Amino acid sequence: MKKPSARHHRIGDQIQRELAELLREQVKDPRIGLVTITAVDASNDLAHAKVYFTNMASVTGAEEAEQALARAAGFFRSEIARRLSSFTVPQLHFIYDRSTEHGMQMSRLIDEAIAMEKPPEQDSR
Repeated sequence: MKKPSARHHRIGDQIQRELAELLREQVKDPRIGLVTITAVDASNDLAHAKVYFTNMASVTGAEEAEQALARAAGFFRSEIARRLSSFTVPQLHFIYDRSTEHGMQMSRLIDEAIAMEKPPEQDSR
């Protein structure tokens, strides 16, 4: 199995920038809401790309946004094809990125553990 080359990373980064611009300037679908593209992982043959995103809404809002993004994937792909100087443009597969939720949960658990370790304050009488 081939390792992803620097070219795959460059194309993924370019797709990420173009998608962010398209979302900001051209997409008016209210189901998508405040979506941030966190990463794009292009396959070795550049036929497919996993697009990871976060949403400021709840998890149910994220599911709705994922469906709306999947429906708009053809539009995104055609716009990216016009903007990139590449022979092929990968099919886009949108995946909700739960890493921010996981990070917040871990931070909360750490804060709780630290709070439990602190000794109770003594009266100074």
